[in-house]
Amino acid sequence: MPEHTAASRLRLSGLCFLLQILTIILFAVFVRYSPESSPGLCSQQLNCSWRNQDSGFQHPRFRDVHLQALLGFGLLMAFLGRYGPGSVAISILIVAFAIQWAVLIQGFLYFFLNGKIYVGAQSMVSADFCTAAVLVSSGALLGRVNPVQMLLLTLLGVTLFTLNEYILLSLMGVSDSGGSLTVHTFGAYFGLLVSRILHQPHRDKRKEQQDAGHQPDVFAVVGTIYLWIFWPSFTSATTARDNTEPWALLNAYFSLAASTLATFVLSPVLYEESTLRMVQIQDATLASVAMMGMAGEMLVTPFGALSAGFLAGLIPPLGFRFLTPVLRSRLKTQDTCGVHNIHGLPGILGALLGTLLAALATADAYGGRLELVFPLVAQGSRTASDQALCQLCALPVTLLLAALGGSLTGESSLRVGWDGGCEGILMDLGEKPGAAPKQTLPISWGGGAEPGSARRCANPPPGAGAGAPPGAGAGAPPGAGAPRSPAQRCR
Repeated sequence: MPEHTAASRLRLSGLCFLLQILTIILFAVFVRYSPESSPGLCSQQLNCSWRNQDSGFQHPRFRDVHLQALLGFGLLMAFLGRYGPGSVAISILIVAFAIQWAVLIQGFLYFFLNGKIYVGAQSMVSADFCTAAVLVSSGALLGRVNPVQMLLLTLLGVTLFTLNEYILLSLMGVSDSGGSLTVHTFGAYFGLLVSRILHQPHRDKRKEQQDAGHQPDVFAVVGTIYLWIFWPSFTSATTARDNTEPWALLNAYFSLAASTLATFVLSPVLYEESTLRMVQIQDATLASVAMMGMAGEMLVTPFGALSAGFLAGLIPPLGFRFLTPVLRSRLKTQDTCGVHNIHGLPGILGALLGTLLAALATADAYGGRLELVFPLVAQGSRTASDQALCQLCALPVTLLLAALGGSLTGESSLRVGWDGGCEGILMDLGEKPGAAPKQTLPISWGGGAEPGSARRCANPPPGAGAGAPPGAGAGAPPGAGAPRSPAQRCR
């Protein structure tokens, strides 16, 4: 309806305007650039990482992490046939707002001094980690929420991510440099709980499954290449300079290689397709780094990294084949991108691996790196067993905050949604006047993806066929990193 279309556009426009004006005012009052060299700040409230806040080694990290958040995660959202470019546009919208909001929320906790938030390269890396967690959450809701709801998800998701990160890294002293818990696990289960709250059976049966076509395969190829290039930098961006960084880089590469081989081992057994889909390699790439996030800077050894990566590569094929149908039918959770299989479960296993390695940490094995990875153990404030217990306790804390936060966000999303769908907000791709309407793709997602398995539409399980039965699609209910604390990252 024209009236609904106009109201939808104005509502999104007004919300974006208000949020941007709010952040501009808050930036004007609180945010300042950090001094290039301020040893005095180190001796006051902030860690000595302040001396390196804007040093040259930080900027390549910021570039790589930012490219990963924007291109790597953005291209992961482009697999829906009808909504591919629109999904990328929404991911850019999330990145644009999440970075600003994360700088503010994290700044008040980590970079606040004398009434001001001092930002530099490291605080931007931290904001990108936070943005990555929100993008993980959005993967569970792709095709089922509108931009206004997605902005609300970003607003609350950034705030709750920062709270979880602060509890784990600053209060509990947990080591999680690559974000197995803070990015992957929190992002996945936060999004899944939002999806569960938004489940409305009478609307989720409106649309049929989309045909993925060849375009999503192209996006998967490009996205996987970006993941392979930038994931090692992403996982090592918060490690200590010239010390644990090489471990994180090498562990990430070894796990990536082993997880890819695991996909080639298992997928031909589970699926009857003659060729392996690129999206399956993409899933394995994501799962391996989620698995290695916490343990990346620890003494995994090459053997351990290969073993962990191989195990991570087995999770997505098994998860999509056996767990996703259970989530969809029994728990009424629609997981569009399969974040439970490629972020949630590998993140949990990564936390357990990090717990084991913490229990085995000794000064003889780590040498001077023990102070960088487990500073409280090196100082004698904790034993290795105590540190391992803290690492383990961080898992239920993260799951609890993700569940409570996801439920709160889902209920809020139901209240800000509007009836009538989201088709009124369109993105003009530059077609000529009079061109067929099919050339205009929706920015706002009104659905069209099979519940919990739209990502699998190009890779059906045996007997599933390419098309879904009428009414089986997932119409959107139209109404409906991680890093240790920035003060600890680069000592």
